[in-house]
Amino acid sequence: MSSTVLVVNSGSSSVKYQLLDVAAGTRIAGGLVERIGELGSGVPDHDSAVRLVVDQLRAAGHDVARPGGLYAVGHRVVHGGERFVEPTVVDDAVLAGITDLVPLAPLHNPGNLAGIAALRRLQPDVPHVAVFDTAFHRTLPRYASTYALPTDLAHEYGVRRYGFHGTSFSWVSRRAAELLDRPLESLALVVVHLGNGASLAAVLGGRSVDTSMGLTPLEGLVMGTRSGDLDPAVVFHLHRVAGVSYPDIEMLLTKRSGLVGLCGDNDVREIVRRAEAGDDRATLALEVYCYRIRKYVGAYYAAMGRLDAVVFTAGVGQNSAPIRARALAGLGTFGITVDPDRNVDPSRDARRISPDDARVAVLVVPTDEEMEIARQVVAVLES
Repeated sequence: MSSTVLVVNSGSSSVKYQLLDVAAGTRIAGGLVERIGELGSGVPDHDSAVRLVVDQLRAAGHDVARPGGLYAVGHRVVHGGERFVEPTVVDDAVLAGITDLVPLAPLHNPGNLAGIAALRRLQPDVPHVAVFDTAFHRTLPRYASTYALPTDLAHEYGVRRYGFHGTSFSWVSRRAAELLDRPLESLALVVVHLGNGASLAAVLGGRSVDTSMGLTPLEGLVMGTRSGDLDPAVVFHLHRVAGVSYPDIEMLLTKRSGLVGLCGDNDVREIVRRAEAGDDRATLALEVYCYRIRKYVGAYYAAMGRLDAVVFTAGVGQNSAPIRARALAGLGTFGITVDPDRNVDPSRDARRISPDDARVAVLVVPTDEEMEIARQVVAVLES
C-alpha cells in the first residue's frame, strides 16, 4: 500500500500542495497553483486547479491519479469551530458542517471547502481527511476561551476563543521536547509562530492552555497586514466619526493594518533594514511589533506559573535574529536571555539560542505544518 499523503492548502485564489511519504518522513514533491479565477490566468476554478496539481505531479514522475497512487489526501481547514476538534474523515455531512462554519472564517473556509470538493470529485476513491487549525486549542480551559459577553448570545453564535496555527504548534512543541531531551508532558512552553500571520500559544504538558488569536485570526499579535489586539470601540469610532462602513473596517483591519499600516511594508527584512538606516516609521513598527510579543510571553509565563522554553518558529521566527533579540530584550530578570552569537547563526536546524546556563531555554524550531497534517491523517485512518 502507498504511504504517500497529498497535503493540500486551498485558498480562495491558490492551491498549495505537498506530496509526502509519511513512513519515511520525507517530502516527495510540492508546488503552488495561483491566480484561480483571475482574468487571463487559465485556471478558472478550483476543479481546474486540482487537475493542474495532478498534472504537475504526473509530470514530475508521481502519478497520484493511478489506483494505489495515494494513501490519502489531507486538507488544511482553518476553522473547525466547536464541532471539529480532531482530524475528521470527510463525507457530505462533514462538508456541510464546515460550510456552516463559514461565518466564523469567511476569508478562509470557503477556499478550503472549494479545494476539498474539487479533489473529492477528482479522487473519489481515496480517503480525504480535514485537519483543522483550531483543533490543537480544544484543550483551552473555559476561563481562557470565554469572552465576557452575555452567555446566551455567545453560545448561540459560537463567540469564544478558538485559536489557530494548531498544526504548527503541535509539530513545534513535540520537536522542542526532543531538542530539550525531556518528555513533552513535563514542559511549559511559549511557542511564538511568526509569519505574515502570527500568534503565540502557552503549551503546558503538551496541551494548549492559552493562545493569542481568538474567534478569528485577527486578535493578538501585530501581523503583516492585521492589526492584532485593538480596543473594540475603534470600530464604532471609525464608523461614526470617519464614516467608514463596517465591511471597509473589516478590510482595513485585516488587509491594511499591522506592519503595512504602521510603515507601509510587511516584509520584516525590509523593515529591519529601514529601521537600521534611521527610518522613524520602520523603527516604531518594529517597536510595536516586538513589544506585543514580549507582553504575551510575559503574560503566558504568568498564566502557566513556570516556563521551560520560549520557542520561535515560522518564517520570521525562524529567520529573523533581530526580531528574536528585540522581542525578548529586557526579560533577563525572568531568566529569558538570548546569546548574541547563537542568535545570528544562520543554521536552518532546530537549535538553542540562549546561553547554556539560562533558566529558560530559547529555541528556534522550524515548523512543518504539512508533515504534521500528513501525520495526523495517517493517525486517524489507522486508529
